[in-house]
Amino acid sequence: MSAADARATRRGLLGLALAAGAAPLFVRHARAADAPRFALGVASGQPRPDGMVLWTMLTGADLPDQATVQWEVAEDEAFARIAARGSETTMADDAHSVHAEPVGLKPGHWYFYRFSALGQRSAIGRTRTAPAPDAAVARLDFIIASCQRWDAGHWAAWRHAAAEPLDLVIFLGDYIYEYGRDSAPADAVRRHDGGKVRTLDGYRARHTQYRGDPALQAAHAAAPWLLVWDDHEVDNDYAGLVGQDLQFDFAVQRAAAYRAYWEFMPLPKSARPRDGAMRMHGRLDWGRLARVHLVDDRQFRDVQACPRPGKAGSNTVDVTDCPTLRDPKRTLLGAAQEAWLAEGWSTDRPWNLLAQQTLMARCSWTDPTGPTGGRYWTEGWDGYAPARRRLLDAVAQKKLPGVVVLGGDVHANYVANLKADFDDDKAPVIASEFCGTSISSLGLPQARLDAMRAFNPQLLHARSDQRGYGRFTLERQRLQVDLRVVDDARDPASGMSSQGRWDVEAGRPGPQRAG
Repeated sequence: MSAADARATRRGLLGLALAAGAAPLFVRHARAADAPRFALGVASGQPRPDGMVLWTMLTGADLPDQATVQWEVAEDEAFARIAARGSETTMADDAHSVHAEPVGLKPGHWYFYRFSALGQRSAIGRTRTAPAPDAAVARLDFIIASCQRWDAGHWAAWRHAAAEPLDLVIFLGDYIYEYGRDSAPADAVRRHDGGKVRTLDGYRARHTQYRGDPALQAAHAAAPWLLVWDDHEVDNDYAGLVGQDLQFDFAVQRAAAYRAYWEFMPLPKSARPRDGAMRMHGRLDWGRLARVHLVDDRQFRDVQACPRPGKAGSNTVDVTDCPTLRDPKRTLLGAAQEAWLAEGWSTDRPWNLLAQQTLMARCSWTDPTGPTGGRYWTEGWDGYAPARRRLLDAVAQKKLPGVVVLGGDVHANYVANLKADFDDDKAPVIASEFCGTSISSLGLPQARLDAMRAFNPQLLHARSDQRGYGRFTLERQRLQVDLRVVDDARDPASGMSSQGRWDVEAGRPGPQRAG
């Protein structure tokens, strides 16, 4: 099946199913009461030219310590043309998760996959391989998404995402939230199970709750995912081995969170955490069209500058009150990851996509030319401005083509021009940024963003009042962006519309309004 045929098939199946209020054919079994062994659905990720990672997890009572799970990959949904098959042994120690890694598949090709075990069969998922490294690819369709707090709303955005003809979903962090049931808003439409999460059993239970959502299962089954994490997969505002509450046993907590994250995500066996650490950064080449860089801004960062008394984590401070903000030795990515990124930019493809967690553009809450030097949130790139300058200086010095920074975290849609020197009005724009709103997590009052825009001309768009995802179509000459938002994040059947459309032209850094 060609990529175009796969898109057409997917649009037809998903359009009919969603219009009828039913799950798509290839994910309907994920809801079936008679399939408890695969109650959390299926997923794929990390596409390569010859394969990808296929994920599922055995569920239900009385599972054996070990169980054999068969998997199949086919070129058709009826599984008449099998392309690969194999088996995996699941273990209770890994929460009976499956991370199958088929090889020998055709590059740039769509496939269907499924699992079977203990006399039952999983949902059918759809996935694809990446194009060959030297392929002259015409197009890449993807979305960016982040921040799906369970008790902040329903996930109609995922229902719509599952209907999109996508090559990739790029998830940019806060897949789960660690907060307890009592932390929910007073008018919450649903609540977390249990208290605040800090143990392996707790993280596993929280992932299980989130994975049970049918809209999220549909989105996982519809296309392969690339993933980076942020803080709430572990602990709000954590930095390296420092928790927000300065927990004496935070290293143990973080190791448990990393372990559960790997178990529940379509990540390769090689990513399994070792000694409490886990590699998340990596790259994907989409033929000759683009290179995607995924970075981890949590595991290796320096602690946030000038925290509140008795706490670690974020604060909002004036530059004059926090000289640490200007310390050139501080890093958000860690020295090794900074060097890895600087050495790995593509100079022979028209586009470099940087998938990271948060807003990169400068965002001062007061006039940065005033006596206080500006007021900044220390959790994001503004808290590590010299590190941001190093990254953007490398982009400028290498004259890198088509650098587009993708982010999440801040529960708002931001569109921005990126410059190496935000203090120089005449400094050239060298890259474009699209920082996407949340799937459900609540944002700051819109009035605060409206007031802040006056001090930040690099921010071309700032909206915190709507939830959704960013929809991207990348071609050699142009990137088209549609900021898709749901009408009501509290309604699982909500409709969806566009908050705004933007273009980036190849060879011309900086987003331009479309239409």
